[in-house]
Amino acid sequence: MQNSNDLRRKIVIDIHTAERLGTVSDIDVDIGSGRINAIILPPSELFGMIFYRKRERVIPWSAVTAVGSEFILVDCSGVLELLS
Repeated sequence: MQNSNDLRRKIVIDIHTAERLGTVSDIDVDIGSGRINAIILPPSELFGMIFYRKRERVIPWSAVTAVGSEFILVDCSGVLELLS
């Protein structure tokens, strides 16, 4: 089981593109069950330019395929959300 503090500052990489999406800045946890719902990444410059304002990006925990000592691998096929 992952401790939410262990996930912060890990580098998130998309398994399809090998793109570095960013570093985990926050975690959405279900308080009742203690389960992780999603990892949150800070805004990227690319998303800021496209949408004219910077928004955090949310990746559902179900998209996480592997967690290593430094990296989190994710399958972002259609699951990346932006927070307003």
